[in-house]
Amino acid sequence: MPQSRTKSKSEPVPVYVLKGKDDSLVGAQTQMLLDELIEPSQRVTGLLDVDGKDVLLSVVLDELRTLPFLADRRVVVVRNADDFISKDHNRQLLEKYFDRPSPTGILVLVVRNWTSTTRLARKLSKMGRLIDVTPPKGQELSRRLAGYAREAHEKVLNMNTAELLVDLLGDDLPRLYSEIDKLAVYAPDDKAITAEHIEALTGHNRILGAFEVIDAIIAARPAQAVDRLRRMFADDKSSEYTVVGAFAFHLRRMFQAKVMLDKGTFRGTIEKSLRIWSNKERFFAQIQQMSLTRIGGYLQRLGRTDYDIKTGKTKATVAMEQLVLELSLR
Repeated sequence: MPQSRTKSKSEPVPVYVLKGKDDSLVGAQTQMLLDELIEPSQRVTGLLDVDGKDVLLSVVLDELRTLPFLADRRVVVVRNADDFISKDHNRQLLEKYFDRPSPTGILVLVVRNWTSTTRLARKLSKMGRLIDVTPPKGQELSRRLAGYAREAHEKVLNMNTAELLVDLLGDDLPRLYSEIDKLAVYAPDDKAITAEHIEALTGHNRILGAFEVIDAIIAARPAQAVDRLRRMFADDKSSEYTVVGAFAFHLRRMFQAKVMLDKGTFRGTIEKSLRIWSNKERFFAQIQQMSLTRIGGYLQRLGRTDYDIKTGKTKATVAMEQLVLELSLR
């Protein structure tokens, strides 16, 4: 999660360095910082937002040292700043600027890497702020979502419900924030965002689509399974980013339900515990036809597919078709 190393966030500092490798998350964090530093109405005259590959350091420093016009301060954002900083001449001039920064300018450097042992980093620790943008995971991600729902919309989002949202959409934080925004509009008079809200607005089509594909896989009907998968992609353009989450959500429920059934848990208790509200008969028919080992194998294979998609080895549409065919023909 973003971490500050010096002063309070309410007190602007002369230099910020945003470090992170998740472009969407870093972009969202940069925008949040700009919202703190400069009013939208002042950005025409008070903000310079440039790419480090295309700008000269002299232009950046001139802008920072120029007195603000119709703005409280001048803010300069240099994105993709790794090479911009690493040039010998630039680094030396930046070190001098860190010693005597402009009293009316704020420099924001956006980088993928930041070495803490350099002279520039040591100077930053005394007069600026390093914001380390790392994607939250697990319970920390759920807590972040609950906090956002509370602070942005005055809505309660409990941990289990936040986890459901992650199951359906994945762990892309900006996308999850956007979905909470939609859910707040969807349920304006309710104090809490509930699992029912999420499944109605966010998850119904994805969950149903994954359910239908898995049904065809279990029945060993590969053509039908692929056809249903393709319909998922055709009906919802965002499925490319959420399809793995939809399958993971359904398979995890199947795994948990199978464990509970094997322990002799009453079906009604399982339905309530795992939030199974629709297609109950077909859901339990599915897990009766599958062993725990088989469901676990599906989850492991899905995990490998997810890794290949996220690391750019393959596209979601191709990878999921291959997975569905493979599982259907077993």
